[in-house]
Amino acid sequence: MENNNTEQQEQEPKQGKKWIGYLKKLGFAGFMFFLIKGLVWIAIFVFGAKGCSSLME
Repeated sequence: MENNNTEQQEQEPKQGKKWIGYLKKLGFAGFMFFLIKGLVWIAIFVFGAKGCSSLME
């Protein structure tokens, strides 16, 4: 029974290290890419909605 607990404890840090490794691979450039991409989509929807509402008036 105690062996199972130690195995689970050993697996948890490995999973945490996977996330840290993934984030390091993604890096600042990846973060900026997705941030800018998201902001562009928001702008498209906002200005698209304003354009459609002006057509209905």
